[in-house]
Amino acid sequence: MVLTTGRSTIGEKRVIFHHLNWQSYQQILTALGEHRAARLTYDRGTLEITTPLEEHESAAELIGLFIRILVVEMRLKMKSMRSTTLDRADLDRGAEPDNCYYIQNHAQVAGRIVDLDKDPPPDLVVEVDITKTDIDKNRLYAAMGVSEFWRFNGEVWQIYQLQNTQYLEVDQSPTFSIVEKADLYQFLAACQQDEVNAELSFRTWVKEKLIQS
Repeated sequence: MVLTTGRSTIGEKRVIFHHLNWQSYQQILTALGEHRAARLTYDRGTLEITTPLEEHESAAELIGLFIRILVVEMRLKMKSMRSTTLDRADLDRGAEPDNCYYIQNHAQVAGRIVDLDKDPPPDLVVEVDITKTDIDKNRLYAAMGVSEFWRFNGEVWQIYQLQNTQYLEVDQSPTFSIVEKADLYQFLAACQQDEVNAELSFRTWVKEKLIQS
């Protein structure tokens, strides 16, 4: 099942630069500053600057809400870092995902600023790519050691679980095994009509599902 949105073909604007070294990437990051709409992804010499448009931002926000509802109702712990820059100079890679979270490793990073030179990577990363990206994000986040990676292209939700050094696509989230892919599609479709009612209905559904399990 996929979400039918009648969507446009453009969810982001992208600019690609090739043959940039790490120092040049860092200089561009500094020059652009933290308060910007564009997000940067760097992979061993290739820099992609992405400006999200409405469809992208809406999907990322709602998927984040979907995750937060599950975390709250399942009584888990979470540190949310949104689009925090995840730089790994040792890997020559850096990324600013749509959403990223510490859940299983929450206790290791709670109450302080994350340092990826010392701390584990986020447990869950979410990327929305409506338009084609030239960066191999599966390989990028696998190299960083992110254990669970979600991708959404405006229609299809893909879930990847890290096994050894590569991602295997799976049907259910290892973190939220109570939900099926159809549940996200239904939630997003309901949000198109009324986000508040969709949130309330999904919270009720999750509570009932947990009682039954």
